[in-house]
Amino acid sequence: MSVSTAAIDPSVCAPLPVLGQDVTVPLVTGGEVTYAALDYAASAPALQRVWDDVAAYAPYYGSVHRGAGYLSQLSTDLFENSRRTVAEFLGCRAEDQVVFTRSTTDSLNLLAAAIPANCQVFVYETEHHASLLPWRDAQVTYLNAPRTPGQAVESLERALADRDPYGPALVCVTGASNVTGELWPVKELAAAAHAHGARIVLDAAQLAPHHPVDTAELDVDWVAFSGHKLYAPFGSGVLAGRADWLQAAEPYLAGGGASRKVARRADGGVDVDWHTTAARHEAGSPNVIGVYSIASACKALTEAGFDNLVAREQELVRRVREGLAQVPEVQVLSLFGDDAPRVGVISFVVRGWNSSHFAAALSAEYGIGVRDGLFCAHPLVRTLLGSDPQDPGECGAPEAEPGERSLNAIRVSFGAGTPDEHIDRFLRAVTELVREGAQWKYRTEDGRCVPDRGTAAQV
Repeated sequence: MSVSTAAIDPSVCAPLPVLGQDVTVPLVTGGEVTYAALDYAASAPALQRVWDDVAAYAPYYGSVHRGAGYLSQLSTDLFENSRRTVAEFLGCRAEDQVVFTRSTTDSLNLLAAAIPANCQVFVYETEHHASLLPWRDAQVTYLNAPRTPGQAVESLERALADRDPYGPALVCVTGASNVTGELWPVKELAAAAHAHGARIVLDAAQLAPHHPVDTAELDVDWVAFSGHKLYAPFGSGVLAGRADWLQAAEPYLAGGGASRKVARRADGGVDVDWHTTAARHEAGSPNVIGVYSIASACKALTEAGFDNLVAREQELVRRVREGLAQVPEVQVLSLFGDDAPRVGVISFVVRGWNSSHFAAALSAEYGIGVRDGLFCAHPLVRTLLGSDPQDPGECGAPEAEPGERSLNAIRVSFGAGTPDEHIDRFLRAVTELVREGAQWKYRTEDGRCVPDRGTAAQV
């Protein structure tokens, strides 16, 4: 999978308007500043286009699939048209199903519940917990972190060659790391999986917002992603791909919408005829607004020219990496090396700084929002930091005091709505904090590093 490096035409590649772009936040040093949202990998700000589309639809909201009234029929059409929009955005095959879920985590747990009995699952230790942990009822082989894309393919081929060739098997892999932003060789991994009779699911949570995903071209069996990372709020996600395992599995949730016919038996029990369409795993009243917001985001990215957005983001990636390279105390984390293609997700540590302390100072003194911790990818971050698996550290709850070392990193992430000024401010802030130190004192409170109100640092 390659990333476009074509020249950027600023006239067609300005940042996309997003909600919150004019929000100001207070600084501990006094005054206010426009908030720099650089935590896209956790939740990207909603596109203004998405919000406007949802606002226009909201007065016409109605229950889908069940109502005879005009608003219900309109909402049903909108819901099913959204399914088609997502399928087109993902380059799905004609026979693929698009199932709406709550998130990537929900999508992969749905698939985990649908895999056949005795299925062997192969997953790299580098995965986000959403794709690392759902396979509790399967025979799981965890693959060590590869150090090159070629090693990733080779280790998978070796593992698959050693398995029982007659049983079902599934490979789970990320498209872009939520820690390093590096792109994985998805097409090559899919070819390896299929050559050994296995299927493959792509965790596209960090890939889909930053890079076009073509399910058919990549030849993956399923794709999962979250709306809240694709500039769409309201807690919806997608699992798209082959229908047979999904049709054969028990419904993910039992209830209305998943059932086609329910009848009492003479012995007092209940007979249920379940749907074989995507509705089989969409029981209950669906999140119509969340689904529509995903479809709206898909349309917005497509109409803006995804290649142009990719090219602009690559320029931002270049600027951030070159800027951080000018600060010797900064170590950028990477599996595949400096030349590996990547999206706008970069993690690093700063020598002499507790990562939570550094992130807190970026927020309190510069109005910059980043993420610190292990990013729900504990094995990967520990591997990248060369630490013992038993070292302390957990997502969002650093145990070290300001200035002390902790097993955490700092992650800066950006995308289609990021203005140049946010990148400039971030690089300036990193340089100033490393060279001059924080202007304020900080303390640990409820597991977080926070400013000690009213106590400026002696500088």
